[in-house]
Amino acid sequence: MRVGDTGRILAVCAVHAEVPVPGRVGRTAIDKRPVAGRVRAGRLGLDGDHVCNTEHHGGVHQAVYGYAEEDARTWGAELGRELPAGWFGENLRITGLPLSDAVVGARCAVGEALFEVSAPRVPCATFGHWTSEPQWVRRFTLRGDTGCYFRVLAEGTVAAGDRVEFVHVPEHGVTVRDVFTGSDPDRLALLRTAEPTLSDDIHAQIARHTKRRGAARGGAAAEPEPIG
Repeated sequence: MRVGDTGRILAVCAVHAEVPVPGRVGRTAIDKRPVAGRVRAGRLGLDGDHVCNTEHHGGVHQAVYGYAEEDARTWGAELGRELPAGWFGENLRITGLPLSDAVVGARCAVGEALFEVSAPRVPCATFGHWTSEPQWVRRFTLRGDTGCYFRVLAEGTVAAGDRVEFVHVPEHGVTVRDVFTGSDPDRLALLRTAEPTLSDDIHAQIARHTKRRGAARGGAAAEPEPIG
């Protein structure tokens, strides 16, 4: 990904209705659907949107979730059905950009707002329940097409049809996919020193990757990635 790479918003999505799910919280706001007109993107997300499980979702580092149309089409072909905007629980369905390979800390002008790539999406049991697809969390994890979360650096409105343009890409080059898979510990170590905006959750995720790799090298059984 380079400065000047551009895409386009196909749909802006917010909560349509809360859905009952198993678990302590008992409901989810994953049912997001396209909304008309311009929508304000604020520090904690889009107007009209919210999360139910505030322990594991939401906050400034997960303010807006973007998913690539190209990845959605790949999944749709595999599942044999259309996956409309919002199906992944995303706020923005974007075409023309490989969001799962966006560089952490990269900044993009989105409509009237300025966003910064902050994290990969980690699939949880609620996501699997919502899709009704067998082994969905495992399949999504193995594919690694996570999309990305954004921080909102400058508030403003966004709408379907708006241009998405990357205006800054950090030299470290570490992507949300790198953080999600943990396949290259040297790159993750570089990220921790080179990117000052990392959230505590990302530091913890990198630490888990490092611990698992150390256990594997020592012959111990690797611990599974916490899901939530």
